[in-house]
Amino acid sequence: MTTLQSVPALGTHPASGSLPSRAETRDQLSRATYDLLVIGGGILGISTAWHAAQSGLRVALVDAGDFAGATSSASSKLLHGGLRYLQTGAVKLVAENHFERRAVSREVAPHLANPLTFYLPVYKGGPHGAAKLGAGVFAYSALSAFGDGVGHVISPAKAQRDVPELRTDDLKAVAVYRDGQMNDARMALMTVRAAVDAGAVVLNHAAVTGLRFTRGRVTGAELKDSTDGTEFGVDARLVLNATGPWVDHLRKMEDPNAAPSIRLSKGAHLVLKRTRPWRAALATPIDKYRITFALPWEDMLLLGTTDEEYEGDPADVSVTETDTAQILDEAAFSIRDQQLSRDLITYSFAGLRVLPGGPGDTSKAKRETVVTEGRGGMLSVAGGKWTTFRHIGRTVMNKLAALPGHPLAEDMEPMNRLPRKLPLPGIANPNAVAHRLLIDGPAPGPRMAPDTARHLATHYGSLAFDIARLANENPELAERVHPDAPEIWAQVAYARDHEWAETADDVLRRRTTLTIRGLATDDVREGVEKLLADRD
Repeated sequence: MTTLQSVPALGTHPASGSLPSRAETRDQLSRATYDLLVIGGGILGISTAWHAAQSGLRVALVDAGDFAGATSSASSKLLHGGLRYLQTGAVKLVAENHFERRAVSREVAPHLANPLTFYLPVYKGGPHGAAKLGAGVFAYSALSAFGDGVGHVISPAKAQRDVPELRTDDLKAVAVYRDGQMNDARMALMTVRAAVDAGAVVLNHAAVTGLRFTRGRVTGAELKDSTDGTEFGVDARLVLNATGPWVDHLRKMEDPNAAPSIRLSKGAHLVLKRTRPWRAALATPIDKYRITFALPWEDMLLLGTTDEEYEGDPADVSVTETDTAQILDEAAFSIRDQQLSRDLITYSFAGLRVLPGGPGDTSKAKRETVVTEGRGGMLSVAGGKWTTFRHIGRTVMNKLAALPGHPLAEDMEPMNRLPRKLPLPGIANPNAVAHRLLIDGPAPGPRMAPDTARHLATHYGSLAFDIARLANENPELAERVHPDAPEIWAQVAYARDHEWAETADDVLRRRTTLTIRGLATDDVREGVEKLLADRD
């Protein structure tokens, strides 16, 4: 690993000038009265801030941790219609999910999403027969207007050519359909950038310590910057509680007698090194309602997920030995033992699904978004799916426009007058970006490695050229952070100066894939912390 010397801050945000310091941002937040204060920097809050800023509102967004620091970076990394929702007859939901999936994958963020073929193995004695699954994947593709081909059934031998570790004992047939996947943390971060480019003011690592009230109405929040302990406040005409698993905690700040509105379901995942290349994913039915996934992702294999009610502190959610055993046992239905060795596990993570309150099995609960208004006028939004993050933002904005008295309607552009498929920053064909990075390397010195070029192209789009420029100007930044990962040190400097990275975990877990690959060693962490400390 390269030992970095002091590398100064870069200076300018490519889209909107120099990023302000935290002190400048706190001052800006403290001095103005915002139309909308969004508390919670998960994808629901980020998407709402983006759409609100597009509509012309003055928007502030704060989060107690990092952007996408909890559930929004602990998903199954899928952009999907939700095949299993057909089981419950949610045809309209699946069609809506497909529309959003196609929009994100093809027009909003083709540089951050990629198509993925899924195989549904049908085993002797399994919960579903080949005819039923064949009809299901056909109907699923029909709801996508056959835009990704026609769902069909193939032989086990053909499937094994694409998934070499597929277990073929008692395998009768394999149903095929197509969906998409992404790096959820990168998608969220690019949406933060889009919100800022539209005029929003954002600050991570700023925890709410209390709410501000004016004549019984919530009109802002008191905050504490966790990086240095500075306390400050934000005034707003309307406050949106988008804190995910903590939504009821904030509702109790508004009204100590507020009844619980949600319940939580834990989803655990394992990340493993792959023993052989995979060209398709597996979606294996476990019972009538549940599917376990095996997804080729970031040159690794992602296994999961669990689905069980969680009643503890959201901050304490983690993957237990029981979770690990369950995931490996369920994966073993369709994957050979050599791919499921515990020695191959590089990382594990768990997120919390926010579900509407009520009884019943969490695996059968609706993944719907609920927007409520509290006693003090604070809006709370909870639930929903990653795939429909843009739709959720529009839904919240329509709710804002329809509030009694229409407090913000006169100041905001209606959603139906705004671009429906506004792209995220860096939009480009990732294949073209990777090609350019490979042929446009520095005149003297080595060319960029193909895996690094591909990684930059699919995580930054055209913004990858800014990172390549840094690497060309400073050879130390062109070195790999770890020899077994595609990331280079220029990405760390870029995260520091353009992507609000404050801590080593911000960089290693969410702006790069080093933690998930199991490569966040003490030496790597020390190098990242040193580079983060070299701010202007």
